[in-house]
Amino acid sequence: QIQLVESGGGLVQPGGSLQLSCVASGGTFYVYNMGWFRQSPGQERESVASINWNGESTKYADFTKGRFAISRDNAKNTLYLQMNGLKFEDTAVYTCAAGGGSIGDPDAFWHSWGQGTQVTVSS
Repeated sequence: QIQLVESGGGLVQPGGSLQLSCVASGGTFYVYNMGWFRQSPGQERESVASINWNGESTKYADFTKGRFAISRDNAKNTLYLQMNGLKFEDTAVYTCAAGGGSIGDPDAFWHSWGQGTQVTVSS
């Protein structure tokens, strides 16, 4: 299993932007599909976006509605999530995962998880 470390979270005003990063180590990053998930207090974890191993296929949750973009740089072992037009309801801990899954797949498809980075949208 690979180790994943997220960064880039923080406090942002509504309508603002953030770019999250997820750096992988200890394994072969480029063979894995990658996903971003989020969890708000009192809520279940939900899928945000996923990307296949070579970056040619991306999928998004409906709530992203073109505001978010997932990408990866296999040369840098890094996954990204560009978030624009942030809303109050986007406040959550965002976590990346590696595995063979795609958006909406059960947790069993994802074998490595990061610790998460907090995103807070507030005025």
